[in-house]
Amino acid sequence: MEVAASQFLRAVRGTRSQVAFARRLGYRSNPITDWENGRRYPTASEALRACAVAGIDVDAAFARFHGSTAQACLDVAQWLDQLRGSLRIRELADRMGISRHSVSRWLAGRAQPRVPEYFALIDAITGRLPELVAQLVPIERVPALRERFARSIAIRTIAFDEPWTEAIVRLLETSAYRELGTHRAGFIAERLGISLEAEQRALERMEQAGIVELQQGQYQLVSDLVVDTRADLRSMLKLRTHWAGEALRRAGRPGDQDVFAYAIVSVSDEDQQRIASRLREVYREIRAIVSASEPTQRAALITLQMVDWTERAPDASA
Repeated sequence: MEVAASQFLRAVRGTRSQVAFARRLGYRSNPITDWENGRRYPTASEALRACAVAGIDVDAAFARFHGSTAQACLDVAQWLDQLRGSLRIRELADRMGISRHSVSRWLAGRAQPRVPEYFALIDAITGRLPELVAQLVPIERVPALRERFARSIAIRTIAFDEPWTEAIVRLLETSAYRELGTHRAGFIAERLGISLEAEQRALERMEQAGIVELQQGQYQLVSDLVVDTRADLRSMLKLRTHWAGEALRRAGRPGDQDVFAYAIVSVSDEDQQRIASRLREVYREIRAIVSASEPTQRAALITLQMVDWTERAPDASA
């Protein structure tokens, strides 16, 4: 993270001299040399200010990464706390290998994380640090993250092209698959209700991308499939449609453990917003439960929808 931070700060400066950039930031001395050589680092807030001074649209970069508001992306503590959702501080600290006290202080705004710590927090929460950095500066100028960024793009492409890869990854993690001893073609296809050809095609593409590899006769996950559905609206809609369609298919013949429910309601504008907020909270809580769940015994699809009929329905042919 320190190497990535130094490279990032150098990329932010661009073609300006260190002295000239220090003056633009309001410094009488030149801390830029220390920043870029890893001797000390600015706080995350100061680094974001440097981005803005350099002409980088910080608000737009954060919005593309996580739909954040301008205020949230510049208020470091608020944004980080929003980003982590219901992820527990203990778990976040364990992922980073640091004390809970430090994480608590950063999230409460009682202390400012410096850039390497800020990067580590984002990566521990999302696993997508290279994608945020790429929104702020050309990723080629941050070699420490370039390979991970290229892999994330390849993984995202696979997930969009082959939606079943997400479900296959989750099934590979289950004890039922591990207990097979060796991979059995068709095991995954039977559980997902897909063809053997679809199973094999998805596994081959994931193996080529370095997401899974065959070890001692079984597929092992070597790089998690993290999908950024905000990056491409058309692809996002495709994925949502795919999984909503799968839920619809199962609704006709639900399994013993499947849960389906619906409610048709009329409420105030304020309560509609409360319901929408609650659904987002439930989603974040589910993600937190999943991240801490051991052992991995089941794979499941969870969908959340709320359709607002107040305005005219979108044209189905659009």
